[in-house]
Amino acid sequence: MAALLVLAVLAVAWLVPFAWAVLTSLKSEADAGASQITLNPPDGFSFEAYRKVLSAGDIPSWAWNSLITSVAITLITVATAALAGYAFSRVNFKGKRLLYAAIIAAIIIPPQLLIVPLFRQMLAFNLVDTYWGIILPQAFAPAMVLILKRFFDQIPVELEDAARVDGAGRLRVFWSVVLPLSRPILAAVAIFVFIGAWNNFLWPFIVTTDADLMTLPVGLQTVKSAYGLQYAQNMASAILAALPLVVVFLFFQRQIIKGIATTGFGGQ
Repeated sequence: MAALLVLAVLAVAWLVPFAWAVLTSLKSEADAGASQITLNPPDGFSFEAYRKVLSAGDIPSWAWNSLITSVAITLITVATAALAGYAFSRVNFKGKRLLYAAIIAAIIIPPQLLIVPLFRQMLAFNLVDTYWGIILPQAFAPAMVLILKRFFDQIPVELEDAARVDGAGRLRVFWSVVLPLSRPILAAVAIFVFIGAWNNFLWPFIVTTDADLMTLPVGLQTVKSAYGLQYAQNMASAILAALPLVVVFLFFQRQIIKGIATTGFGGQ
């Protein structure tokens, strides 16, 4: 009972800011900026802030760019992290410890420190203002490698040995035995990577100057800058940017919860 009460309090604490953002986005700018806080604004609720935000920017194009880059980042990251995690878990190769230490070091290093060298690399390869310039620097997630390695460590080796007795090679065992058993964690990793890629603002903002290639967070920031301090429209922009992620969570919440329980994200 006490645990349920604590969870209820935490759920309310999380929902209150979101509900406040929704209410603010439905107010007029005069009511949203008023010094007196009211749940029922004098001018009533309207979708005027959403209309202005949608009319001021190319949101469908920005959302499409975010979808393309986020899906590509997710697919590449899951594929490479799964292969690397399986190699660290099952394969003994020269330099394994050194490479594993490099993976851990990559987690410790703040990503902001890598922005300048990454941008220089994108310039050298003529990838600035391209989809690949947005995708490639984000398609590396060392934390996901460690998470997948931890999961692969829990899979009984006897299952793979049985497949090898039947003549399966290393890649066939990985594809036919390991991956089917790893669907919950792969789904959870994919969702976490997708959310991170969708919300990423700094790198797409740096590597793109073409408005046609802007992602949704970057594009909405230009709309907000054009308006100045407009609380209702700022909140409407935030809701529009978060809405796809809410939909993703509603559809895949079981996979997220199952992945967390499987990998020990919850601290177990």
